[in-house]
Amino acid sequence: MKTNPVKRKLAAGQPCFGTWLSLGDLYATRTIARAGFDWLTLDIEHSPIDWSAAAMCFAAIAEAGCVPLARVPEGNHHYIKRALDGGAWGIVVPMVDTVEQARVAVRAAKYPPVGNRSLGGGMHSMNFDASPADYFKHANDEILVVLQTESPTGIKNAEEIYSLPGVDAIFVGPVDLRANMRSADGTDASDAEFEAGLAEIVRVGKKVGTPTGMHTMDPKTALMRAEQGMQFIAIGSELRFMTQKAQEVLKAVQPDGSQKELARY
Repeated sequence: MKTNPVKRKLAAGQPCFGTWLSLGDLYATRTIARAGFDWLTLDIEHSPIDWSAAAMCFAAIAEAGCVPLARVPEGNHHYIKRALDGGAWGIVVPMVDTVEQARVAVRAAKYPPVGNRSLGGGMHSMNFDASPADYFKHANDEILVVLQTESPTGIKNAEEIYSLPGVDAIFVGPVDLRANMRSADGTDASDAEFEAGLAEIVRVGKKVGTPTGMHTMDPKTALMRAEQGMQFIAIGSELRFMTQKAQEVLKAVQPDGSQKELARY
């Protein structure tokens, strides 16, 4: 059975770089899976990707030698089971504010006696080049569990959440974190307040020995976050790569600025 190299890199203190898949397109997924990223996360939370398409994307990523992950819509047993049974090698769980939410997610990703994941299916084992029996035996050691901190409440409860057994990494969604840091009158958090929140996340992660990371939009920022001590780092998305290049071309041929703003993430 294949082993999960991202889990090993994170445990060894090394940074891992990946990107988001927002399109759910098999051709695009097969292409970018060969680019050399450590992992690719299919965004089932914010993109209209059905389970059949997701399973095909997970298989394409694994076949290419990359690690397929899924950001589920919510950290419950149903979504996590479907993503893992569809062949993902790990999950990214949004909006984890409490230790109880974290426990639910971890247990859903682990087979008994560690968790309560239901045993069944065979597509998951194919992506690990294993028999179902071997997968059931070893999956708890290979499935990656990443929880997202996206609010001041999540930061407040960080130490209790991050120290929970079975949590492999913490991932910041910067857009949601900034939005949730707004004051009651709608005033946005300052850059200094936002950076202080990130620093606290990294500090707690280092204190309890749990890797942290976040979504960035460019390589320079990704490397800066790695220098800060983060390890699980996303850079843009396949959609952003496509639209960025399109805008670059249009700016060259339409210098009057008539091109439209495209997707940012």
